[in-house]
Amino acid sequence: MKNLTSILTFIVFVALATWRFYDLTPQAEYAPKEISTENVLKHIKTISKNPHFVGTEAHEKVKQYIISQLQGMGLKTVVQQGYTSGDWGNLSKVENIIATIKGTGNSQKALVLMSHYDSNPHSSLGASDDAVGVSVILEAVKSFIEKDKAPKNDIIILFTDAEELGLNGAQLFVKEHPLAQKIGLILNFEARGSGGPSYMLIETNGGNKNMIESFNNSGVQFPVANSLAYSIYKMLPNDTDLTVFREDADVEGFNFAFIDDHFDYHTANDSYERVNKKTVQHQISYLLPLLDYYANYNLNEIKANTDYIYFDFPVFNFVYYPFSWIFPMLILAIVLLIAFVIIGIKNKKLTGKGIFNGFLAFFISFILAGLIGYFCWPALKGIYPQYADILQGFTYNGHFYIAGFTALAFGISFYIYSKFKKTTASELLIAPIFMWILICCATAMYLKGASFFIIPVYGALAALFISINKKRKKPATLFLIILCVPALWIIAPLIQMFPIGLGLKVLVSSCILSVLLFGLLLPIFGPYKNKKIFSLLSFVVCAFFLVAAHFQSGFTKERPHPTSLVYMLDADTNKAEWATYNHVLDPWTAQYLGNEKQKPGPGNDFSSKYGTGFSYISKAPLKNIPPPDIAIISDTIYTDKRHVTLCVTPRRNVNRLEILTNDVEIVSCTANGIALSNDFLKDRNQRLLTHFISNNEYTELNLVFNSKEKPQLIFYEASNNLLNHPLFSVPKRPDNSIPMPFVLNDAVITKKTLQL
Repeated sequence: MKNLTSILTFIVFVALATWRFYDLTPQAEYAPKEISTENVLKHIKTISKNPHFVGTEAHEKVKQYIISQLQGMGLKTVVQQGYTSGDWGNLSKVENIIATIKGTGNSQKALVLMSHYDSNPHSSLGASDDAVGVSVILEAVKSFIEKDKAPKNDIIILFTDAEELGLNGAQLFVKEHPLAQKIGLILNFEARGSGGPSYMLIETNGGNKNMIESFNNSGVQFPVANSLAYSIYKMLPNDTDLTVFREDADVEGFNFAFIDDHFDYHTANDSYERVNKKTVQHQISYLLPLLDYYANYNLNEIKANTDYIYFDFPVFNFVYYPFSWIFPMLILAIVLLIAFVIIGIKNKKLTGKGIFNGFLAFFISFILAGLIGYFCWPALKGIYPQYADILQGFTYNGHFYIAGFTALAFGISFYIYSKFKKTTASELLIAPIFMWILICCATAMYLKGASFFIIPVYGALAALFISINKKRKKPATLFLIILCVPALWIIAPLIQMFPIGLGLKVLVSSCILSVLLFGLLLPIFGPYKNKKIFSLLSFVVCAFFLVAAHFQSGFTKERPHPTSLVYMLDADTNKAEWATYNHVLDPWTAQYLGNEKQKPGPGNDFSSKYGTGFSYISKAPLKNIPPPDIAIISDTIYTDKRHVTLCVTPRRNVNRLEILTNDVEIVSCTANGIALSNDFLKDRNQRLLTHFISNNEYTELNLVFNSKEKPQLIFYEASNNLLNHPLFSVPKRPDNSIPMPFVLNDAVITKKTLQL
């Protein structure tokens, strides 16, 4: 009978965990009448036909398509144009698309619906990032207008440009558009993958109280959010358009972003076919109620000084409470633990030896799982070196690894705890509660948003109290399961979320969280007499997922290899070379680098998201590729500063110009009339700027530096046409590969040096 109970309770926990993940996104029954998901998908398909990064013909077509859709709703549409360099020294021409629905009230604040419409250079189709956001907004606005009910607040529809280049469109809007002064709240839709739940993330310079309360009152059905993510987000240097509005205009806002299937991010696989329909519905489920609610909300009252803890929870939907509760709840938990230990010893339900054994079992499990989690990713990269070519850090079989190492952590815990047969479940439970209270102490001091971890601690404390009660011989299993539910539902999603969002390098977090979760489930797992069987089952599950991951470790048409190849001509030395970022060469790249490949020397590293440099280079034949024309327009010395103006003009069709310098201090620099920020110039290292070129336009530089300095400027001019350039015969990639994202790829590059 005891074996049957353990099997049934284990099945219940598996079912509850499954429901938790199932509940994260809208299911088939979610079908709002006011908006057509099929129409949203049609927009996505149209927008993502081709890569549409800044400066391409496809970019212009997407712009015109969006304008036609807005005008078809009867909205007057304006295109804001101008140059910006963002905060990253990435110069580009920007074309923001703006439309406004006038409100009937006297509110001086407007609601903004925002998404960016450019894709990432040079191969990303931009379906998820960010055709989904654009398309959801288009259909939601259409639905709103068709209701023929004027809002109290003005509603600004803002499709920003050049977000992928450095949040440039947002910066141009904030700095130069008069509507920027009127914004009260922004709803921004983003993506870092092609599926999974959409997470709500807040951007605010103050407290989140009014934002959380109003969000809860709006009637969002499927919120996925927690203040842990909010606290981490505030600590990190984040990069969405909304960040620019918060930092430069003190505007509050919500980000809604999905991050699963991270391996598709910024790749040619960010296509219409890979977009998850449930994820699209999740974005819709946010926007529809929020648009209706905030269209008539007093946006003058959105700011607050108070912060809330919050988290999503099935049945209750959304739970929140003030930061001021953190320490009282923590102190109460500490007092209860001490009191229950004393009561348990007094009632002879706890012994010193038993508590010690509980700590021993817990920390052995914790340390073993942590060590395995810490070393597993370096080991996997050693076994499968091709993983290094997936720059996102999340492989196609990444979910198998999460499941496998989670099962391994549970298997280790079951096995270690099986060695402590004479220790009661009550005694075993003390150590994980103690550990979780220590974690809550740390979060209360340094990461307040994670303080909701105290909720499952209270569930464990209640289970402990019941088990040490002298009058009750055996606690009701069903009641103990209910007390364990908060731990399962709060912690289980985090086991998956961290490695998806941050890469498999943090698989250690999944292992550690699994042991910590196991500890809180000891009211049920502790009394199991057959822990070794469950340990064996967990190891079998681990083996199954690791074997499945092995069979999906190679590259196929569905799981393509990100490959890279560039041709670089040094106009100073009249030498050329092939270069690649790949650590593992497929036949397509090997035909150019092959046996003659060498490790590159210093230099020739171009700006990229992850600071990726070339892996191999080899000699290449000389081609007649004209470098840019560099003309010094003026060169004067005023006081002790030298002022130089020069113009760089392409002599072929190009997409990008990157300018590096030697180790000199540049006092000021303007490019095409746009001044680079002083902060950037101080922290820039060698890169001066990158110009993402539209219409083959020139680059005019105005430099100011100390007259005693001797700057050397290195100009790298690139076109993304290696595969169709008339002077080359590079064949099309095989079906099992795609262009590597985040790096300068498929490019014909010239290098030219100017000594000033």
